[in-house]
Amino acid sequence: MPLLDQLLQLSVLTLVLLIGAAFVAGWVDAVVGGGGLIQLPALLTALPADASTGAVLGTNKLAAAAGTAVSSGTYVRRIMPVAATVVPLVVCALLGSTVGAGLAGLIPRPWLSPIVLLALLAVGTYTLLRPSMGIEHAPRHRGRAHLLRSGGIGGVIGVYDGILGPGTGSFFIIAMVAVLGYGFLEASVHAKLANLTTNLGALLVFGMQGEVWWILGAVMALANVLGGYLGARLALKLGSRFVRGVFLGVTGALALRLAIDSVALLT
Repeated sequence: MPLLDQLLQLSVLTLVLLIGAAFVAGWVDAVVGGGGLIQLPALLTALPADASTGAVLGTNKLAAAAGTAVSSGTYVRRIMPVAATVVPLVVCALLGSTVGAGLAGLIPRPWLSPIVLLALLAVGTYTLLRPSMGIEHAPRHRGRAHLLRSGGIGGVIGVYDGILGPGTGSFFIIAMVAVLGYGFLEASVHAKLANLTTNLGALLVFGMQGEVWWILGAVMALANVLGGYLGARLALKLGSRFVRGVFLGVTGALALRLAIDSVALLT
């Protein structure tokens, strides 16, 4: 289908709502991750019923990758990533996301909301029960143990991002806080770089399959970029306590949304 014909299938109101969702998703993603849980449901609702799962996921990845690239640059200018963390994290995340994207078509769409809901509930409960976790930056591992744990986090969450995607940034952050002992702000820097890598890896696969709505994704990308830039600056200004608070709020709100969606599918 010609690119302009894809865009003409959407009403002006639908396009405006998608742009708004992309902006909010970019802001949330820059602060704590999880912007895909705003942007992806918007695309699922807005795109025509005959649009494939790959088209929805691929278009989401295009917009998300642009916003994550800008927020990553904003973070890196203020906090230098640790090479021993970011290299295995990013390499394994890229490999995982390409594998996951190739497997995405094997998961029935009705399963998506319940799977992400369970993951969010586990992450939110774990964070809530440990009020001091992630406030101080106190790395716990060195050498080979650190490399293996960083690579493991990247590979596992990378596969998830390729298959589903929503909440990936949040999962990267909480994994580094819980497993590596990072503070929320320091974890966010590395999470953005890993999430950018997984987005690009999955986007490459979906693009080669001809699934991406490029013009719509580009328009949403501009909005996501603006939201990501503003969110990253605010997080850097207010620090780990602010990031933790937003993390819990976003996790709770998104879990409620997914619970409603899951109940609707069962009735």
